[in-house]
Amino acid sequence: MSPTYFTAYRGDTYSDLHQPAVLVGGCFAFIAVLLSIFLEFQHLTSYTNPSEQKWMVAVIFMIPVYATESIISLWNPKTSLACDILRSCYEAFALYAFGSYLVACLGGETRVVELLENESQRRLNLPLLGGKNENQGVRRGSFINFFCRPKMIGRDVFTIEKFGIVQYMILKTLCAFLALVLEFFGVYGDGEFKWNCGYPYIVIVLNFSQMWALYCLVQFYNVMHERLKPIKPLAKFVSFKAIVFATWWQGMGIALLCAFEILPNDGKFQTGLQDFLICIEMAIAAVAHVFVFSAEPYRFVPTSDHGRIPTTEASQIESKKKEIIEEKSTKLEKTETRYEAPGTSLTESVQDIVVQGGQRVVNDVFLTINQAMGPVEKGVTKIQETFHWRSASSDEKEDLDKVEFVEDKFSGSEIISSKQ
Repeated sequence: MSPTYFTAYRGDTYSDLHQPAVLVGGCFAFIAVLLSIFLEFQHLTSYTNPSEQKWMVAVIFMIPVYATESIISLWNPKTSLACDILRSCYEAFALYAFGSYLVACLGGETRVVELLENESQRRLNLPLLGGKNENQGVRRGSFINFFCRPKMIGRDVFTIEKFGIVQYMILKTLCAFLALVLEFFGVYGDGEFKWNCGYPYIVIVLNFSQMWALYCLVQFYNVMHERLKPIKPLAKFVSFKAIVFATWWQGMGIALLCAFEILPNDGKFQTGLQDFLICIEMAIAAVAHVFVFSAEPYRFVPTSDHGRIPTTEASQIESKKKEIIEEKSTKLEKTETRYEAPGTSLTESVQDIVVQGGQRVVNDVFLTINQAMGPVEKGVTKIQETFHWRSASSDEKEDLDKVEFVEDKFSGSEIISSKQ
């Protein structure tokens, strides 16, 4: 069988499977969107802890965004690049939202800094059995400690973690629009690992950026996991990381398999397979989110009780205590509890998420840009000072040479006159 016939056969197979794939993928995408919208509706109608729920809603909304864009791209391959750009931008924002959610569960940024500083001081002052402190010679502000001893560097853990997540959000967005520009000029080469295409270079940059962002998030979790236990962060972290990490490497794997011609080396097949798999995966993830990001802990939490970590266990303990009281009193207390936490309307909830959340994102982006520009400005200033010092030294040397030349000339004139 000739390679031309085999390629044509694979192309015909893709055309035959396209419509069934759209139907099956559409069913999974519909399930994913339906479950996610239902879960978000529960959070918005039980919006009793805005500091946490605004970010949780943003994380949950990742499912309908992925599912909708994937089924549109699968249905119409011409929209695949635009859908991929939107999906990439929201993926970066969702990672930022998840990190902000963990911070909110700990009581906010100020509280997180206090906890990290207390943990650092406790670790640095902790002596061994022999009376010596093993951390006595540790440089607290050393960047290398973020890899080896993150609990020692205090607030710097939060600074590095925040910078790592926001830089990925910025780079992901910039690279997405750069891919659009390169595609317009015909030099992007989606899925092609060629030196004259922009795709492999963007993949390398985003790969390092994403790995660093996820590593920063893991280090922050390792430092604070004891205090995050009430919200069961491991299940949330795994379910979120699986979406971000798995879909990225899944796309890379499909691109490599197509590049080595293990799968049909066709752009439509590559993007279509990725979109079809994402539709199925989002339905599975939506089911997991119903349990992992449940709105149940927020239903009976007082609205003024922001910054605390509501838990299902706490609700169960409270209900057991109420069972001891008389039946009528218990019913009355439960009724009063429901009225004490009425939540907010959908309009108010969405407004808080868009306005307050958007303002927070803008502030963090500008802060991260300023942090990145700080070392650059210092480097430029140092280079300018170096050139200025060399220029001044050169001028002084020239002046000195002139003085020596005049002195030599003057002394020579004196010698001639004396001889005369």
